[in-house]
Amino acid sequence: MSVGLLALLDDVAGLVKVAAASLDDVAGQAAKAGVKAAGAVIDDAAVTPNYVQGFAADRELPIVGKIAWGSIKNKLLFLLPAALLLSFFAPWLITPLLMIGGAYLCYEGAEKVFHMLAPHEAEHHEASLEPAAVDAQTLENQKVGGAIKTDFILSAEIMTIILAAIEVGDFWTRAAILAVAGIGITVLVYGAVALIVKGDDFGLWMARNGRTPVGRGFGRGLVVGMPYFMQTL
Repeated sequence: MSVGLLALLDDVAGLVKVAAASLDDVAGQAAKAGVKAAGAVIDDAAVTPNYVQGFAADRELPIVGKIAWGSIKNKLLFLLPAALLLSFFAPWLITPLLMIGGAYLCYEGAEKVFHMLAPHEAEHHEASLEPAAVDAQTLENQKVGGAIKTDFILSAEIMTIILAAIEVGDFWTRAAILAVAGIGITVLVYGAVALIVKGDDFGLWMARNGRTPVGRGFGRGLVVGMPYFMQTL
């Protein structure tokens, strides 16, 4: 009886070791894939803060939270299954999709720069028009919806980069790596966004409550500098 129990415990210990090794492999592969997606991640972090401009300070973090939740749903409910199907049925499409996604992001960036340097007359006319009256909740919903749609495009590029970087062939391990990397990147990006959008509030707190002149000066610098930082970003 005791010999059989010891054998069972030994088998369980072996399974635990295999599971731990698999988890380590998933974490390592997810981290490596996340690094390769850094370019698209930075683009995502740079775009999102614009969506909370103009809202009351107490709505900034809830808006970021809604966008982050939408981003997670984009990755896990839509893009992860699509990526797995792609890798199973048409792995040869991964590289062309990466090229198309990269070309689109380049086009989008070049278009923004071009319109900034040479704005069209119609844009001046639209800017001079008074915006239609919209209540705060409707405006918030519109902004969040627009941000989630933009995130879908960037998340598709991120998930494709992660998929291309995965070096294992097992279906479930690949799915776990995509999920871990997708969630990790989302937390990292929107955590950074939350810090950015609350930077001026933190600066105001430092300016009022800093214990040293240096701390209060740093706070005032944040309050003055954050609008310029947001515009540059």
